[in-house]
Amino acid sequence: LFFCLFVFNRKTGEPPLINGWIPYLGKALIFRKDAFKFLLDQQKKLGDIFTVHIAGRYITFIMDPFQYVYVIRNSKQLEFHEFADKMASKTFDYPALSKGKFPDLKENLHRIYQYLQGKPLDIISDHMMKNLQDIFEWKCSQATDWETEKMYKFCCSVMFEASFVTLYGRVPAADGHKVISEIRDKFIKFDASFPYLAANIPIELLGATKKVRKELIHHFLLQNMTKWLGGSKVVQARQDIFEKYELLGDYDKAAHHFAFLWASVGNTIPATFWAMYYLLRHPEALAAVRDEIDHLLQSTGQERGPTYNIHLTREQLDNLVYLESALNESLRMCSSSMNIRISQEDFVLKLEGNQEVGLRKGDWIALYPQILHMDPEVYEDPKEYKFDRYIENGKKKTTFYKAGRKLKYFLMPFGSGISMCPGRFLAMNEMKMFLFLLLAHFDVELAENKAVRLDNSRMGLGILLPDVDIAFRYKLRS
Repeated sequence: LFFCLFVFNRKTGEPPLINGWIPYLGKALIFRKDAFKFLLDQQKKLGDIFTVHIAGRYITFIMDPFQYVYVIRNSKQLEFHEFADKMASKTFDYPALSKGKFPDLKENLHRIYQYLQGKPLDIISDHMMKNLQDIFEWKCSQATDWETEKMYKFCCSVMFEASFVTLYGRVPAADGHKVISEIRDKFIKFDASFPYLAANIPIELLGATKKVRKELIHHFLLQNMTKWLGGSKVVQARQDIFEKYELLGDYDKAAHHFAFLWASVGNTIPATFWAMYYLLRHPEALAAVRDEIDHLLQSTGQERGPTYNIHLTREQLDNLVYLESALNESLRMCSSSMNIRISQEDFVLKLEGNQEVGLRKGDWIALYPQILHMDPEVYEDPKEYKFDRYIENGKKKTTFYKAGRKLKYFLMPFGSGISMCPGRFLAMNEMKMFLFLLLAHFDVELAENKAVRLDNSRMGLGILLPDVDIAFRYKLRS
């Protein structure tokens, strides 16, 4: 009996608690192994609301998507920023913003995200398009016949360099490509340790990760960044704000810049891989998206080919319904973010249907949208990739139902409410532009017939990585 799962109520109004038999760890090991299966199993046993003891934390999961709105709109009692600040400051090695040493720094940095919306978004997207085209033009010059590369490595190389140059500027040295490649290689090493850092494992236990992080941060010291040409307004605005805080050291500022780079590409790179992988696995999807791209180029009188500059407005990008649907479908299948809020006080969360959840100060509450994304009631055959799942009568489909009721939230790869990714519009544009240019310029096909599966080591942290890389080949379209 000692090894059984213990389920008991804490107080009146509090959800059932799943404790586990290992002190402190609770259900951490089984949750880490397969959070999706674990949560579904508990939902079948206990219903849509339950609390799990995971590594010293008591996390209450809300499984019913109709109840999400009640969590999201209670941003006063259910806070996110302090939790995110603690995790990021420890992961990226800068002092926590919530400490009184930096008044209004968090709010000032948050205001800068206006540069990733509206007209400023158009400007930064145009720069990204140009930088992607420069890289694809160079790829075109290499591809005299079929070229074979590993797909994840290809996506990582193209998206990292284009994003880096767009945000931080060009490295003017003759070996500028080499410098960015060196930063990328270090980034990949650091990124491999990210799930462990996010899980609060001391960096000293993670081999060379501490040394690699320090080297990466040093690239972003002011004396290095001032040499880079043509950086973005969003990064310049961040620099200007950091200069106002005397207690923020040069290393701390550089660490903030590095954290911003990770936020910009850490999830976009694997999301780009999955979008490309699923298109190449499904010829009918590839054909439909390519036809849509060719039609847009023809209708706007633009030529495709390495010597032509393609220009896309935001409206034109938004009107590529097959491209957006295919991208959304791959995001549905590969995203695994956990939307966390922390109770700021003892209070009762009121839910739909006169339900109430008693929460104690410091309790975590979590939404796990992957459960929604893979719900057969919402998405028929959820394990199947259907590139046109988000299209209805030739237009974007935005109405999805569960139990005959329309859902407010049906696709949540970028979080929700106050924790929603502020760079989501730029990220979507970048991925669309990558796929647009790839399919406009090249014939592409898989060079290996093997299944690539999701690596679950990042469950709860965003976009899952592939468990293996896969070879593909490309050549210039005639």
